[in-house]
Amino acid sequence: MSELRKISRREFMKRTGQAGGGLVFALTFASACQPDAISVGPAAKASASVAANVYVNIRNDGVVEIVCHRSEMGQGIRTSLPQIIADELEANWDKVEVIQAVGHETYGDQNTDGSTSIRKHFDLLRNAGATARDMMIVAAASMWAVPADECAAREHAVHHEGTGKSAGYGELVETAIGMPQPETATLKAREDYRYIGKPIDTIDGRAFTTGQAKYGVDTVLPNMLYASIERCPAVGGTVISFDDVAARVVAGVVDVIRMPEPTSPPLFNIKGGIAVVASNTWSAAEGRKALEIEWDRGENAAHESQAYKEDLIASASAPGTTIMARGDADNQTHSQLEAVYYTPYLAHAPMEPPAAAAIVNEDGSCEVWAATQDPQTARNTVAATLGIEKEQVTMNVTMLGGAFGRKSKPDFIAEAAWLARETGRPVMVAWSREDDIRHGYFHSVAAQYFRAGMDEDGTTQSWLQRSSFPSITSTFAPNVTGPGGFEPDLGLLDAPWNVPNMRIETCDAKAHLRIGWLRSVCNVFHAFGACGFVDELAHAKGQDPKEHLLEMIGPARKIDPTKDGGKYTNYGHDLDVHPVDTGRLSAVAEKVADMAGWGRELPEGHGLGIAVHRSFVSYVGAVAEVSVDESGVLIVHELWMAIDAGIVINTDRVHSQLEGAGIFGMSLALHGELTTSNGGVVEGNFDTYPMTRMSETPAEIHSYIIESDAPPGGVGEPGVPPVAPAIVNAYFAASGKRIRELPLRNAGLT
Repeated sequence: MSELRKISRREFMKRTGQAGGGLVFALTFASACQPDAISVGPAAKASASVAANVYVNIRNDGVVEIVCHRSEMGQGIRTSLPQIIADELEANWDKVEVIQAVGHETYGDQNTDGSTSIRKHFDLLRNAGATARDMMIVAAASMWAVPADECAAREHAVHHEGTGKSAGYGELVETAIGMPQPETATLKAREDYRYIGKPIDTIDGRAFTTGQAKYGVDTVLPNMLYASIERCPAVGGTVISFDDVAARVVAGVVDVIRMPEPTSPPLFNIKGGIAVVASNTWSAAEGRKALEIEWDRGENAAHESQAYKEDLIASASAPGTTIMARGDADNQTHSQLEAVYYTPYLAHAPMEPPAAAAIVNEDGSCEVWAATQDPQTARNTVAATLGIEKEQVTMNVTMLGGAFGRKSKPDFIAEAAWLARETGRPVMVAWSREDDIRHGYFHSVAAQYFRAGMDEDGTTQSWLQRSSFPSITSTFAPNVTGPGGFEPDLGLLDAPWNVPNMRIETCDAKAHLRIGWLRSVCNVFHAFGACGFVDELAHAKGQDPKEHLLEMIGPARKIDPTKDGGKYTNYGHDLDVHPVDTGRLSAVAEKVADMAGWGRELPEGHGLGIAVHRSFVSYVGAVAEVSVDESGVLIVHELWMAIDAGIVINTDRVHSQLEGAGIFGMSLALHGELTTSNGGVVEGNFDTYPMTRMSETPAEIHSYIIESDAPPGGVGEPGVPPVAPAIVNAYFAASGKRIRELPLRNAGLT
């Protein structure tokens, strides 16, 4: 390599497309420290503006600036949230400009996680748009000296019907300046929505597809250094000694720095290790390879995934801590069925691994540019890492090239800030794919034990479910030995089954890795086990799986998980607002089965499988059609998905999220598995931790949105849980062989 130079992403794509498989080295993309405001309509300039609230600013050129306080990671939130505001504001979409918020408490909760962006902010943002609309109405009434209740807003203007006068929003700015900001306003009726519930193209689509979108890794600051960090394979491990002589002579290497030791519990703190800091990413990576480090792997050095799997199964197979009970689940009925289900550790593996850049100024303040889902937590973490006040930290939010929960954990951002202070220069920390897969916060491994009792008529009379997995809580608190906190809420306590005798238990499991949330969290393994076991019951009874599923769900009713002793938080929502509604769950089962033509004659060797699950207060059903070819490879021919997410904002985005969840769920079902040896994760890239390839995807993923008047539910997370059990149940229907463990490639099916 004789030259290091900057090229654009567009040029990169062009060059690699022409290179016939060749390599392009040492790329530093064109810079932008923060995503520019994106205007839906034509660009314009204004000399004055009025802010109705923290989310809406109206300029005198007629452009409405809407602040998006959540992070864009491909889910379209920078389109959907402004849709809500623009609808109530009666703004014209082509005159809306979206501005990305920095991390600050003035915007309320900014954590783009848990499918909360719409469901927790729908009314808030409607009110933001409505109060801005009313401000314009009052301004117009004042200018015309008429009663405000005689004026109405529509089509980006205020109209007075009696006189026929009208004024565009831009014309009203000067009058509105200085007026008090209204706190509340009357919200629109649903039949008057212009944008809510409608398909609108994502405003960032062109930037995504032309390479103009600026992600965390695209950040370039003047005089910036690049860091590559070698971390201990085992969580909690520390450096005994290191030799950096060979690393320091690599061209471009500026320094080798020992990072702070890891903390226990790990929290979101720096994981430790040795950082090689260089003038470019290539030199930093090459210098890192030249390091010689002796590690003390600490208390997790002996962690081996196979032995741990056996421990979890043993734990789940023995009595645990009862968290919900009704009736007598131990009652000896006519016949019983037992099964153990197992799912392995999983990594988030977003297409853009974690990346952040930081600069520490002479006054000790810090400015950060990061691909973060949770800018406020990142801000607080940086402040704690540097020993400064959070008010001294500015957190700029870039685009995120995927996230799935990983980028709500700001350890990588803390690394960049700490190294920026140590070096006295701006520093970019961009994790490699191997870093991402081996040193992240992992989706928990889990074992579940099921036992059901049936009477002589085949009716299920008892249900016992035990769940054993290392808890996310272990990342934040010491001495955690099993599931806790909100985790039982995620597909365990809210079990919908119409069974008179039920007991749910959690079982001990000590964490040996940093455990964190991944798309749909515990719902992934709870849905896999429960939906698989319900399908087993159907076949044991000789019943059609769909009809048996509906029988197990039972009549339409509202379930109160706290009634039988469960400590249920409904993941931050009141049960009165978002009850566990079995009628809605049955409806998605009926709809998705109808979509798939359930009961139709199938080709030889094909099978249909069905699964349904409630998570993040939404209801999703999935049906898969699969076959196994002559070489034993499983083929997913088609996938159908139906969702009841209450009131939805952008139907295009909901369909996209369901399709993406289908692919994500397929990756978990077919391939997803991390193993450990000597305390560290073995897999390191997509050769050993594969994703679903285009050749494996179904011919079509069909999606359907059930119209609903219920409050908005989640969309990004809920599509994942039913996919894997639908595929596994379909495999049984096609082959007669039952799979109780993921991924399917371990059974030789992929």
